[in-house]
Amino acid sequence: MTTHFVNLLEELRRRAARMASLVEDMVQEACESVIDADEKLAGRVIRRDNDVDAEEVAVEAEVIRLMALYQPVGSDLRLLCAILKINNDLERIADCAVNIAERARHMERSALARHRDTITEMGAFVRGMLRNAIQSFAVEDMELARKAFAEDEHVDALYEQTIKQIVAEGATSSEGMAAQLDVLSVAKNLERIADHATNIAEDVIFLSTGEIVRHGDGIPQPNVK
Repeated sequence: MTTHFVNLLEELRRRAARMASLVEDMVQEACESVIDADEKLAGRVIRRDNDVDAEEVAVEAEVIRLMALYQPVGSDLRLLCAILKINNDLERIADCAVNIAERARHMERSALARHRDTITEMGAFVRGMLRNAIQSFAVEDMELARKAFAEDEHVDALYEQTIKQIVAEGATSSEGMAAQLDVLSVAKNLERIADHATNIAEDVIFLSTGEIVRHGDGIPQPNVK
């Protein structure tokens, strides 16, 4: 490939990394807006979603343009495919952050208080997963990628714990269930962010090795050279 194409590819990669940094900030602020009942911070998260949406479209358009013009193969093609998929996951993570921020704007503090420790722990794990996944993409570090999706089971366990607590409380009293559902929505969106972070980590492994690792045990996976 030409030097010009290599430069365009590297600029696209940097652009995807900048978008990832913006999305990571949104997740951090969304979590803080819930725990601290910060409506101003929640509003900032919601407003920033337009920037992510615009960037997602622009990155996708550039990936398609480079594929059409240069018809890359091998590792260059894998990089473009990985950027396209990661780009989509980042946009969806931003949507989840917005959903959390929207709940934060009207959540009853008493409802959160009963689940504060679990939600705080979930948020910390999810942010760590996302940080590792994004960093693994920036430097193509497979160990960081594997570390990111290894923690998904812990997030799932915390989410299930939250569901059980809310169901148990609903069985004894229906009062305040609407507020409890706000908490459940926050937990669900954190769990979804963890899933998207896992997707990013899996795409980094694909980028580095050509190995498709999604879907897991027992399913034959081709190796893309």
